Amino acid sequence: MVQEYKHEPFTDFSVEKEREGYLQALKTVEGYLGKDYDLVIGGERISTEDKIVSINPANKAEVIGRVSKANKDLAEQAMQAAVKAFKTWKKAKPEMRADVLFKAAAIIRRRKHEFSALLTKEAGKPWREADADTAEAIDFLEFYARQMLKLKDGVPVQSRPNEYNRYDYIPLGVGVIISPWNFPLAIMAGTTVAAIVSGNTVLLKPASTTPVVAAKFVEVMEEAGLPKGVLNFVPGSGAEVGDYLVDHKDTRFISFTGSRDVGLRIYERASKLNEGQIWLKRVIAEMGGKDTIVVDKEADLELAAQSIVASAFGFSGQKCSACSRAVIVEDVYDQVLTRVVELTNQLTQGNPEDQNNFMGPVIDQAAFDKIMSYIEIGKEEGRLMTGGEGDSSTGFFVKPTVFADLSPTARLMQEEIFGPVVGFTKAKDFDEALEIANNTEYGLTGAVITSNREHMEQAREDFHVGNLYFNRGCTGAIVGYQPFGGFNMSGTDSKAGGPDYLLLHMQAKTTSEMY
Repeated sequence: MVQEYKHEPFTDFSVEKEREGYLQALKTVEGYLGKDYDLVIGGERISTEDKIVSINPANKAEVIGRVSKANKDLAEQAMQAAVKAFKTWKKAKPEMRADVLFKAAAIIRRRKHEFSALLTKEAGKPWREADADTAEAIDFLEFYARQMLKLKDGVPVQSRPNEYNRYDYIPLGVGVIISPWNFPLAIMAGTTVAAIVSGNTVLLKPASTTPVVAAKFVEVMEEAGLPKGVLNFVPGSGAEVGDYLVDHKDTRFISFTGSRDVGLRIYERASKLNEGQIWLKRVIAEMGGKDTIVVDKEADLELAAQSIVASAFGFSGQKCSACSRAVIVEDVYDQVLTRVVELTNQLTQGNPEDQNNFMGPVIDQAAFDKIMSYIEIGKEEGRLMTGGEGDSSTGFFVKPTVFADLSPTARLMQEEIFGPVVGFTKAKDFDEALEIANNTEYGLTGAVITSNREHMEQAREDFHVGNLYFNRGCTGAIVGYQPFGGFNMSGTDSKAGGPDYLLLHMQAKTTSEMY
């Protein structure tokens, strides 16, 4: 019997041995900076002239690695390898598929600090954020392996006298995995292995800003014994490789995490029937959020301020679950705002390799420019309380920024910024606060800080988000504990790390035998 799933613990960096281990891991990663990484197609390594050059967002002069870039021809080659491998992989025993994930989890656990240090270098993640990302990747591997073992015999259905009915799950086919840069190990690994352990073969197209961590993960899956052709590594441009694979007649499903606009584009393209295609493609999409922390007048105001700051500025606000809206009941508005500004001014920012820095950079020049343009919009729409400055001379640093007195319909309160910017809005009472919280096109996460039980129940019913938290921040869902995914423009309501996530990668088959 496989042990019950337990969440991978976070590292306690107050322990000297762990701190030393992390610093050593940073040295290990520095030892392989600037290396070249190949495509992996049907188990073969293929190098191309054209490379994606990955740079350190905290230090633009430092090259993390150069990753070969796929084109249409290579994408087609990878598709054929995946189609071929599916014929055998779909028949592989679920226990064997799960064992590959358990082995991969063990390898990453042994190299935990190294993977986290690579996240610090390639994604600009501070120590604690990087450690949580790696822990989540391990969690996904462990959790989905166990889920597959639960689903492998299907579910019971009724049978009449002289007949025997079965209801089994079978894999879909070839999937295209398009993963994001903000959780470049956890979400990339989770979406990939959910598809694989369910019996599908995949083409992995990671984000172009963080392809090295994906290349390292592909090596781990090979080491864990994954057969050739099951996982094909095809980094490349969305316009060339992404569109080609989404449109392909042999693509059975697309698993995407990223922006609303790209998600909508994929959804639309996937709905079109291409010549030779004999199925409706399935799309699993997680597309962002505009997440609110509501603070009631009956609330622990220190907890409220701490939760807003941690949720708004952790990993520089570059999470789809980040708090970018604080809706405060007017009785306590000034106290909460004042305390948030005080706490924000205490945050340290700089190179995330230094453990003392709470915040590192944003991911790249495009992100920096977008966030700075929103800060200019914020200056027109509200009152700048702190922050509002950026410096992209050595890395892409934006100061944590707080705007007050925004209208609920202001652009800053409606559009996803994906940076360290939080806007404050005043509500006359709790009912109005919930109305404002629900007034965006997204529905991913939210939090309510209150000691009023009736208000909690009201929010549980009426706050329309996929993940709702009481008396804590709105980021930091743990696999298997808080299955993650949202409503409306936040995606297809798929719950990563939840009991029914693997079912999105399979289809049910009924068989009935007469005796």
